[in-house]
Amino acid sequence: MAGQGLPLHVATLLTGLLECLGFAGVLFGWPSLVFVFKNEDYFKDLCGPDAGPIGNATGQADCKAQDERFSLIFTLGSFMNNFMTFPTGYIFDRFKTTVARLIAIFFYTTATLIIAFTSAGSAVLLFLAMPMLTIGGILFLITNLQIGNLFGQHRSTIITLYNGAFDSSSAVFLIIKLLYEKGISLRASFIFLSVCSTWHVARTFLLMPRGHIPYPLPPNYSYGLCSGNGTTKEEKETAEHENRELQSKEFLSAKEETPGAGQKQELRSFWSYAFSQRFAWHLVWLSVIQLWHYLFIGTLNSLLTNMAGGDMARVSTYTNAFAFTQFGVLCAPWNGLLMDRLKEKYQKEARKTGSSTLAVALCSTVPSLALTSLLCLGFALCASVPVLPLQYLTFILQVISRSFLYGSNAAFLTLAFPSEHFGKLFGLVMALSAVVSLLQFPIFTFIKGPLQNDPFYVNVMFMLAILLTFVHPFLVYRECRTWKESPSAIA
Repeated sequence: MAGQGLPLHVATLLTGLLECLGFAGVLFGWPSLVFVFKNEDYFKDLCGPDAGPIGNATGQADCKAQDERFSLIFTLGSFMNNFMTFPTGYIFDRFKTTVARLIAIFFYTTATLIIAFTSAGSAVLLFLAMPMLTIGGILFLITNLQIGNLFGQHRSTIITLYNGAFDSSSAVFLIIKLLYEKGISLRASFIFLSVCSTWHVARTFLLMPRGHIPYPLPPNYSYGLCSGNGTTKEEKETAEHENRELQSKEFLSAKEETPGAGQKQELRSFWSYAFSQRFAWHLVWLSVIQLWHYLFIGTLNSLLTNMAGGDMARVSTYTNAFAFTQFGVLCAPWNGLLMDRLKEKYQKEARKTGSSTLAVALCSTVPSLALTSLLCLGFALCASVPVLPLQYLTFILQVISRSFLYGSNAAFLTLAFPSEHFGKLFGLVMALSAVVSLLQFPIFTFIKGPLQNDPFYVNVMFMLAILLTFVHPFLVYRECRTWKESPSAIA
């Protein structure tokens, strides 16, 4: 297995990164695609005959209704990106990897074909295509996150690496924009993305497991190309049973220290974790930071147009700069490395003090959670200053913050809760945060209307809300300290 397994693991890792990098999170490159849509006169009729030029020949800066329509499409797409993770997480848990990936491929291919054959006259189809595109993308991500289980102690690093690749796939829309400016049509680009689905199908059957990749990895585990050389059905069932016991021992290591508490935890259901204080504050942390990110991305084209005084050449330049900075795959692994290193450090302390594995895992997430909130606060502060050159720094802080956000979210859920509930808890937190993300459209309308394009007061309110997110890492830290002082306090 060592000779054959490692190359297969590496192939699975690299192709998974390519899949997430090239396809999964393209929605976050929305500003680049909006620029192309506007040049193709999508929803141009909403500008009205009285929309005169404001520093440019097209008058796009005065098309509030057009901007609102694009913002609404992004709101719907980002909502579905999160909300559908709960049912898709259930599908992944219940029907395993192959079924989940085939559903992802169907949604993604259909969406890219719809966009390929739309025009200014059928632009309303974007309301169907973008949600389908995001559902397919998030399913690609969910099915790839389990690959971290193949790499043992580097699990958190791999998870955050995949989330970074998911963020970086927003650069795909930048490439489409640059190709469009070179004469390659929007239709040709999206037909190419549709054809790539054959590669997704091949990877599903050759390099991915039919079921789930367990953690910890049982002996002689095989999947994909090597599954034919693997164990028999009975041996696999035995390995799965042993793996479940290993997971239970790892997550509930305090059971030996406090038998009563351990037995109580073993019986805890999914809903007992879903209604816990730990999960509730994690939801607040994710929802607030994510809402700010979505509002910024969804309104960026309008924001840059206002700051540039309607100069569409400058808007194009800054849109490209934003897209070029979206390589979160370069930032996210540092978050995972931080958690893995801290986990090793706390494990050494745990051996000396007798602390539980759960306490060690939770303690390793505290710096990551706090740093994510701090980065988002800096990002919001820079975005609130209406100075166009400063937005380069805003873009950099935005991508680092977002990479840490989703990497920390996935890693926290894998470390703070039992792995058998990961798909459902991941889906639930994303679905509930999606409901909160719907606020971005009324906030955008509020900025465009009563605030007359001045987002200052909204930005101040968001900075106060971001300060609230520091409560989450503080409570997790306090919980860790309690466990270190009194292991029997684990609940």
